[in-house]
Amino acid sequence: MSARIGFMHTTALYIGSLLGPGVLTLPALAAAIAGPGSLLAWATLVAASVPLAATFTALAVRYPHSGGVSAVAGRAYGPRAFAVIGFWFTAATPMAVYVAAHIGGQYVAAALGGGAPAATVVTAAILGTVFTANAFALKTSGRVQLVVIGSLIALLGTTTLTTARHINPGNLTPLLPDGPVPVAHACVILFIAFAGWEAAAHLTDGVANPARTLPKVAAATVVIVGTIYLGVAATTVGVLGPDAGTGGVPLIALLEHGVGRAAAPIAALVALMLTCGAANTFLAGATRLGVALAERGALPAGIAAGRAHRRSLTLQAVLTGTVIAGSAALHLEVASLLRTVSVLLAAVTLAGTSAGILLLPRGWRWAAALTATIVTGAVLGAAGPLLVVPAVLAVLAVTRLRLIPASAADLPPPASAEPEPGPALPASAWQRRPPHRSRRRKPRGRQHHPPQGLQHAREPTHGKARQPSSRSRR
Repeated sequence: MSARIGFMHTTALYIGSLLGPGVLTLPALAAAIAGPGSLLAWATLVAASVPLAATFTALAVRYPHSGGVSAVAGRAYGPRAFAVIGFWFTAATPMAVYVAAHIGGQYVAAALGGGAPAATVVTAAILGTVFTANAFALKTSGRVQLVVIGSLIALLGTTTLTTARHINPGNLTPLLPDGPVPVAHACVILFIAFAGWEAAAHLTDGVANPARTLPKVAAATVVIVGTIYLGVAATTVGVLGPDAGTGGVPLIALLEHGVGRAAAPIAALVALMLTCGAANTFLAGATRLGVALAERGALPAGIAAGRAHRRSLTLQAVLTGTVIAGSAALHLEVASLLRTVSVLLAAVTLAGTSAGILLLPRGWRWAAALTATIVTGAVLGAAGPLLVVPAVLAVLAVTRLRLIPASAADLPPPASAEPEPGPALPASAWQRRPPHRSRRRKPRGRQHHPPQGLQHAREPTHGKARQPSSRSRR
């Protein structure tokens, strides 16, 4: 890659992978589950971000061309792990895209004064925009990404600062009205807000000096995202109290205490930026992953033939339409879809952190991978019956590979994939060879030999007799 991205751009990408539309609705949903105890769930997951960030950053630096968490897990557990994790992410994407568009549609409709029909129209418009952008491979520049992320941080920070003075201490007690179990259930739905650290494995190839840059980026991201999440969650619970989980647009209700009538348009702007960015990121990643799965035999080979990008995107469009139809038929709420997506992404994260235990050398990075695995496993354990979803998808992935003769999962990666990293070379291997040890390339072709009598002729010394060397005197 000729152009390398630095600290600021990489930090913006990391924040963008974590800061999604969940911040618009997750604080209210968690408050409806655990009340003031939801703040403990937020604090627990923010603290868990430290070992998560350390694990995936270490894996990214150690395996810079690994192709993401799927290939890292494949290196640790074998080639079939790539297909299992790919199925998990492929199934999570249509639900995440639809939920993001739905949240954005609700906020924009509320700002325009419309009801459910207006929200449906805006949701369809967001989906159409995101799929069109991916179909034509439209990308935003680094400066645009920096501006968008900076604007989001400023708007969410303004929300916290302008509403903090309206916090009612009575809304924060009792801290655990129904005991610790609801806090664990809140962690399950909140995990989706922290499931973006595996993006480090995809960014390393474009980062300048990743061994030094990525740890700084991860630390800055933990501080910025953690502060935003805790600030919005605390003000949501402290200001709205028991009413936090009753409305469909809690950020508007929160901002009305701080900026008054300007709350609705500000919240709608934030919602549009968050939902479009998150939906586009999910869809772009799933489209590339679909092509890789087809090339390795986990999906039908026809997806990887011809216009592979368009075919994989068409698969995502069909799956998204299926999710929308199923949600309407079963009357599924946004919270139910968010829990399912969160469980699938937690399963992906657990595969990556447990792979870190096997791949990373003993030390503080290995301890971070162990800690992250324990925390993520505890969150998955609290999911209960929803664990059936990743289990069924894993069985389908393995069954699909077994039905293929001479399973493509056991074959080398396709030519379009990035090469696996070779053994690390010591720094001395890249130093220039000393002059006295440099190899001289022999001239090719026919060499010119002077006549016999001129072979020992010397150049004129301009009147000065050349003194014989000590070696010739000897």
